Order: sequence, then structure tokens, then C-alpha cells
Amino acid sequence: MQSTQLAYRKSAAEGAGGFGLLIALYDTLAGNLRRAADAERDNHLEKRCLEINHALLVVGYLEDAIEQASGGELTQQLVSLYSSLRRKLIEAQAKRSPLILEQQMERVLRLRESWQTMELSAPDAPNILAGAMANREHDGTAAYQPSGSTSWSA
Repeated sequence: MQSTQLAYRKSAAEGAGGFGLLIALYDTLAGNLRRAADAERDNHLEKRCLEINHALLVVGYLEDAIEQASGGELTQQLVSLYSSLRRKLIEAQAKRSPLILEQQMERVLRLRESWQTMELSAPDAPNILAGAMANREHDGTAAYQPSGSTSWSA
């Protein structure tokens, strides 16, 4: 990601409220999956691993956010979705399948569209990721800088 894109995303996230941060995370996740699929097709394994690793971090972040929420049917569905997504990302990596990555990207984008619809119908919704954001700011796990970084682990 170029520095201008990173600055734009950071600025957008700082001003986001309600569902805005959640939608931004889904955008990030979809982008990771698209870039991982492209990297797999180009046989660029280091980039694929970097993108999938970041996608897994985002999924973990989303799971952390719902653990802080009250239970209910939506929470159970999201827990199931994120667990399935994590399994599929590992499967895609093991099978070296850009198709599996693209299928998961489509799932993520459909859910993102649902969150966006909710945001439009309730623009003054509470910041549903506030607790998770505070935790990430203190422990430093929100940082991600894929471009220019050559150190990675599988």
C-alpha cells in the first residue's frame, strides 16, 4: 500500500463513527484477500503470506470486537462466520488456491454491504468497535505496513 493510501485510510478511520470503522475493516479484509489471490496467481508467495497473515489479524480483531459485545443470534452468526473464514484462509494457503480466496472475498463484501445498509438506516449508531480500538491502541497491534517490508514469517 502506498503512503498516500495509508494516510487516506488512517484519516478516514479517525473520523469514522458508528459502523464506519467496521466497514473500513471489511474493506481492508477484502483488499487483503484480493491481493493474496493476485499474489498466488503471480506465484509471489511472500506477498501472499503477508496478505493472508494480515487478513487473519483483521479477522482476529473482528472476533475480539464481538467478544466484547453482548451475546445473541448475530454474535453467534459472526463467530461462526469468522471461524469459517479463518479455516478457508488456511485451506486456500495450503491448496494454493486463488479461487478460495476470491470466494471468501465475495463473502466479506456481501457482509460489508449489509453493514453499510445498516449504517445508512442508523447513521447515529454507537461506535461498536470503541472498546476494541482502545485495546489495540494500547498494545500496538493495529499497525500494518506491507509495502517496503521484507521480513515476514509463515
